[in-house]
Amino acid sequence: MGRLFGTDGVRGLANAELTPELAVAVAVSAAHVLAPEPDGPTGRRPVAVVGRDPRASGDMLEAAVVAGLCSAGTDVLRVGVLPTPAVAHLVAETGAAFGVVLSASHNPMPDNGIKLFAAGGEKLPDDVEDAIERLVAAPDGWRRPRGAAIGRAVDHAAGADRYLEHLLGSLPHRLDGVKVVVDCANGAASAVSPEAYRRAGAEVIAIHAEPNGLNINADCGSTHLETLIAAVAEHGADLGIAHDGDADRCLAVTADGTPVDGDQIMGILALAMRESGTLTDDVLVVTVMSNLGLHLAMREHGIEVATTAVGDRYVLELLRSRGLSLGGEQSGHVVLPRHATTGDGTLTALQLMARMAATGASLAELAAVVRPLPQVLLNVRVADKAAAVDTVVRDSVASAERELGDSGRVLLRPSGTEPLIRVMVEAATQPQAAETAEKIAAAVRAASPI
Repeated sequence: MGRLFGTDGVRGLANAELTPELAVAVAVSAAHVLAPEPDGPTGRRPVAVVGRDPRASGDMLEAAVVAGLCSAGTDVLRVGVLPTPAVAHLVAETGAAFGVVLSASHNPMPDNGIKLFAAGGEKLPDDVEDAIERLVAAPDGWRRPRGAAIGRAVDHAAGADRYLEHLLGSLPHRLDGVKVVVDCANGAASAVSPEAYRRAGAEVIAIHAEPNGLNINADCGSTHLETLIAAVAEHGADLGIAHDGDADRCLAVTADGTPVDGDQIMGILALAMRESGTLTDDVLVVTVMSNLGLHLAMREHGIEVATTAVGDRYVLELLRSRGLSLGGEQSGHVVLPRHATTGDGTLTALQLMARMAATGASLAELAAVVRPLPQVLLNVRVADKAAAVDTVVRDSVASAERELGDSGRVLLRPSGTEPLIRVMVEAATQPQAAETAEKIAAAVRAASPI
């Protein structure tokens, strides 16, 4: 069996790979590792916050997680359907020992997942996930309280309002005069995100905001911008905002329907924060997948770009270790540590629209600060990932980097889950990027033919 935890919790096909039995085991093990021991059989029990997205399997898996937590002597605050960052916020606000989110983010409806937050709403480091995983595999080590020491579960009806108050408290400028279409992906953002934008002063048109448990992420949300683009044009909106199923990411489209990705959003926010004096040390944290165009734009404006491996958890680690104030991913996970412990799509959208309202500039004008370079990504299937990057391949990459110079770059990395080598090339023109990527891909295929 491979590692249970992936880059963002435990995820799989609900009731096949991610079963109720596994959900109970993860919940019990998390309680052992993350929650303090109860103060005797009648003492104060630790508390966990549990939320979910609206996919159909959430009822089943929530019941299993709550049962597991209570059986381990942990009380549960059920917050219902809320965005992942809302649960992280409520963990911190309530002083809970940890939090659990049942969501598979942007994955199709049949999938589901279990995400865990430590006290304070922080994501778990690898060693803590490893400790939980060891207990999942060894249930004989579980403590089993009796009587009054067994946990109790209650609904936390005020969770959504508390989260909305928190979001609105972060707002640097009201959104009066901004007209926005928001695509909620029929997911966890369907109620709170449109309400947050309305309370902030925007005129809001919500689409894909009627979750029925089966339609989450179905041809909508941040991975399918087509209907959002059409709705922005239909309503004459200033912009469109797209969330994923658990609303921890945000992408946008301009009034004329041009997509604005996470790199451009981070560029806009970095300049706004530097202007207000809140961009700590004038540093932006991104992953290696961020476009070179963002690096060039930030360099032009005197902002340092620090780079991490792929995954918002690595962005978070660097933000925390250096005390920085802005980071994220091209995919739309943007982290603002002053206000959140994880990517928060609604928070990001509020900050983006506040910049529009404060400057009077259109989203297209603001996004023009970052001019993305043409990018080509090829997934090359190989027999052996280690053998696929031999001396000839490395020489091919070095040659390409010399040819591209400062106007492009090459990224070669193995897939973490499949027998693939990912070849990414950015260049001044699309033909140059495509030609360079194919040369390197051919070298990779020759090094490890299937």
